[in-house]
Amino acid sequence: MKNYKKGIKIVIAFILFIVALVINFPNEWINKVLYIIAYLIVGFEVVLEAIENIFKGKVFDENFLMTIATIGAFAIGEFPEAVAVMLFYQVGELFQSYAVDKSRKSIASLMDIRPDYANVKRNNEISKINPGEVKIGETIIVKPGEKIPLDGKIIKGSSMLDTSALTGESLPREVKEKDEVLSGCINQNGLLEIEVTKEFGDSTVSKILDLVENASSKKSKSENFITKFAKYYTPAVVIIAVFLAVIPTLVIEGAEFTDWLYRALTFLVVSCPCALVISIPLGFFGGIGGASKKGILVKGSNYLEALSNSEIVVFDKTGTLTKGVFEVQKIEPVGISKEQLIKYAAYAESYSNHPISVSIKKAYGEEINTNLISKTEELSGRGVVAKIEDKEVLAGNEKLMQEKNVKYTKCNEVGTIVYIAINNELAGYIVISDEIKEDSKKAIDDLKKNNIKQTVMLTGDRKDVGESVAKELGIDKVYTELLPDGKVEKVEQLLKEKTEKGKLVFVGDGINDAPVLALADIGIAMGGLGADSAIEAADIVIMTDEPSKINTAMKISKKTMRIVKQNIIFAIGIKIAVLILSAFGLSTMWEAVFADVGVSVIAIINSLRALK
Repeated sequence: MKNYKKGIKIVIAFILFIVALVINFPNEWINKVLYIIAYLIVGFEVVLEAIENIFKGKVFDENFLMTIATIGAFAIGEFPEAVAVMLFYQVGELFQSYAVDKSRKSIASLMDIRPDYANVKRNNEISKINPGEVKIGETIIVKPGEKIPLDGKIIKGSSMLDTSALTGESLPREVKEKDEVLSGCINQNGLLEIEVTKEFGDSTVSKILDLVENASSKKSKSENFITKFAKYYTPAVVIIAVFLAVIPTLVIEGAEFTDWLYRALTFLVVSCPCALVISIPLGFFGGIGGASKKGILVKGSNYLEALSNSEIVVFDKTGTLTKGVFEVQKIEPVGISKEQLIKYAAYAESYSNHPISVSIKKAYGEEINTNLISKTEELSGRGVVAKIEDKEVLAGNEKLMQEKNVKYTKCNEVGTIVYIAINNELAGYIVISDEIKEDSKKAIDDLKKNNIKQTVMLTGDRKDVGESVAKELGIDKVYTELLPDGKVEKVEQLLKEKTEKGKLVFVGDGINDAPVLALADIGIAMGGLGADSAIEAADIVIMTDEPSKINTAMKISKKTMRIVKQNIIFAIGIKIAVLILSAFGLSTMWEAVFADVGVSVIAIINSLRALK
């Protein structure tokens, strides 16, 4: 609406300007009055704002420059040029306003995930209330087509969820009872009853919105430079313009004051730094929006800029390059069947919630009859001893076998080996390992193509497991059997290996790796939307579990930096050229208008490319 009104004003002023320019009325004051009316229609707000800013102490801005230049043009009788400068300045402002609105709408549509209401089930009645009023443990109903308002666990129903607003992925996700669901997703077909696990302020949707809304507060070096540049540049050009108007008439014989005043006014019109001040932050804003489209949240333009200088990328293994879900890969019985081996192992592990135990019970896949289990004892760091159907069953590692004097043959396969013994006789072993993510190999390959100097993996896993994963993925260096403080120590060493300008990126799951995420130049949390530590410690959050998105983020960063540099070189180059021409009287205010408004429009349109 605001842009529409501005457009109407420009059209009316333009018509009056053309009438005054083309028709020579018998009384020349009619022409002058038409010029003045046209000027007031498009320029009154600019003049008013310039005056208000002077009283606020903000003297040297584009409103001040335009006001001085155009009123000065009126003073020396250049009525058409005074109106033309203000008219085309407002055309440029209209283009700029449109470009900024387009960028903001693009971001807003990406982040249109804030729920308006929640259907809460209370006393067998469903009430539509503000999501902020829903408490943990309450049940909410989400109908087909509605957004999930709060994080929770499905207690009834199944459906397909559109997660594109969170992850950038168009493929729907199937969910059923006991599955965790995140706020911001759209329920596509089934009716869901969800038990709320987080209050609205702590929910995924709130964290994401907060991240995007605050991203612009962390300025890049380029933005800080332009802000400082404009602060000193604008007063400097005003002083130069004053000298340009006064000094030549005093020292050059025959110099006319009106001629040099015109040059000075042209100089002022050219000098307005708005092309830089607006287009560069808009470029970074576009880059952050473009990353959001791909399911990558960047906390600030400073991190987006730093990412373009990445040299070393360090990965955590579990949950980052691997799925973090342990699965039985092999069942090798000795003297009994595979079915019997996995059954005894599952019964022995029945009371444990360790990821290894969970994977064995999952592989067994049948209900466990606890009446057959008379005793279980968990031995820390070794395994489990259980009494099943009057048989003593051992399930554990080599230490447990040695401790119980069970004769066994060492298994050298990659993964976690669980040996099973029945009545002190080896019954076989089970190989359990963490599966590598589908796109981990592609992620490493892409990083190397993107000129990353070194890829490193840090893990607390055994040496053989870590080295096997590193070899399969083509990672340059691997450090294994590390505790959290050991990871910090390795990252500190790696920070010394990069160049002064280069950056070290650490990619982790955001739960156990918070200290390293904070220590690295850029911390990236993988699939950590549910973890507070991921949001807090990381500088960039990848909302899917895809390591390949790291390279996507780097490409967006480099594209954004190319656009920002193009704008800086283009704007400063054109301005310097026209400033010199105007000082020597070789350019008119028409060239000045192009150097100011034209350059701004071109730079802003160029900045919008960062959104794509």
